[in-house]
Amino acid sequence: MNWLNQVEGILKQYRGAAQAGTTGAGPAAAQPAPSVREHFDQVAHAAPPSRVAEGLAEAFRSEKTGSLGSLVSGLFERSNGEQKAALLNELMGAVHPSKVAEVLGGAGLGHALGGARPQVTAEEAQKVSPQAVNELANHAENTNPSVFETLGNFYSRHPTLAKTLGATALGVALKKIAERA
Repeated sequence: MNWLNQVEGILKQYRGAAQAGTTGAGPAAAQPAPSVREHFDQVAHAAPPSRVAEGLAEAFRSEKTGSLGSLVSGLFERSNGEQKAALLNELMGAVHPSKVAEVLGGAGLGHALGGARPQVTAEEAQKVSPQAVNELANHAENTNPSVFETLGNFYSRHPTLAKTLGATALGVALKKIAERA
């Protein structure tokens, strides 16, 4: 069965809101947050990761969802050690090394920051504060426009974690997925 056949009923709700030109995030404004989370979970598990990534990138980019730093630092707090390390490694690739050293050097990661492509381990990532992640993400947003796609791709591989975003962000993501379906 085609992925679209599996979730067409859900996406139709979000597509209709997009075509009507509403300013809200579709059903996210009218439905309780659990419904939007459930819809995202169903779509994220049926749709190709590239479509989910596009939707998440749109949610990260949207002015309706708050700052990139606050979204990403919240996800970081809810992540396990491996996810934290992988996220930090993605962000470090999107930010100038001097900014990475400035922000993460205080977390005792100086040794991990050397070399051409620094990598943080799960154990090291546990030492990094959400505030540091907030600062890195906001800096990346201002200096590297591709960070939205980078983070969309990252979280499309972690849909269970991504569904902990707020209802508005998930509504924006579903609306984008529906527009592209």
